[in-house]
Amino acid sequence: MAERPIRFEHARYLGDKRTQIVYDVDAADQEIIDDIVAAEVGLMFGPDTLVEARNRGYKPHRSAPADVG
Repeated sequence: MAERPIRFEHARYLGDKRTQIVYDVDAADQEIIDDIVAAEVGLMFGPDTLVEARNRGYKPHRSAPADVG
């Protein structure tokens, strides 16, 4: 489980603006999350759901749950 970055501590889903991929912070590799934060390309979604990320054109990374409607 990845450690949640301070700036995104309340977010479960974190989007990468460079790739339009959304990551489940609780399941993704820490290295991926650290890279997004260091590059300052992270995006939180409101509401913090995979459905909202998809509505904004983000595709889920394989770490994101597949059973979300």
